[in-house]
Amino acid sequence: MADAHESHDHEHEHEHHHQLSYEDAVAQFRADKDGFFRSAPNNSVDPELLFDDLRLEPYTGDEPVRFEIPTSDGRTRPADRAGVFRSTVDGSDEKLTAYTFEGDGPENVFVPFLDPTSGNETYGAGRYLDVEREEDGTYSLDFNLAYHPSCVYDMKFSCPLTPAENRLSVPIRAGERLAPIET
Repeated sequence: MADAHESHDHEHEHEHHHQLSYEDAVAQFRADKDGFFRSAPNNSVDPELLFDDLRLEPYTGDEPVRFEIPTSDGRTRPADRAGVFRSTVDGSDEKLTAYTFEGDGPENVFVPFLDPTSGNETYGAGRYLDVEREEDGTYSLDFNLAYHPSCVYDMKFSCPLTPAENRLSVPIRAGERLAPIET
């Protein structure tokens, strides 16, 4: 479901001797990205950034539950604020709002976020987490699985922008990160 929040018209970047079907091209794109994500030196894993057994608390903020989330291509998508996750990250009490899109239920929520690494170590518009509800009704937020939206790689993709309410005060130095800039 990692790419369910982005609409793409992806052209595969590798040369092939035969034409791939659209489905095979998408599967290959995901496999290539997964392989890169596993082996890239700029991606790190921190076991302290896995939060198990979280409850999705009802959203009680001032913003409407149903709203239009802006996207990177200047459009909007209908979304709902499904609830809020609360946890303590590096000694700081943090909260992130979880969202659903049309056709999604609360068993699968989308959690985009910004943190102090956004714009220098990670994409400036934030990173994403796709979170599934466990059989016992809890959720696990694993920042090690944070990924950049596809618009990092090609601006033709339409990616939801992270709402301001999902700005963390502590840096998340796990998950997908940008390659260091060589000087």
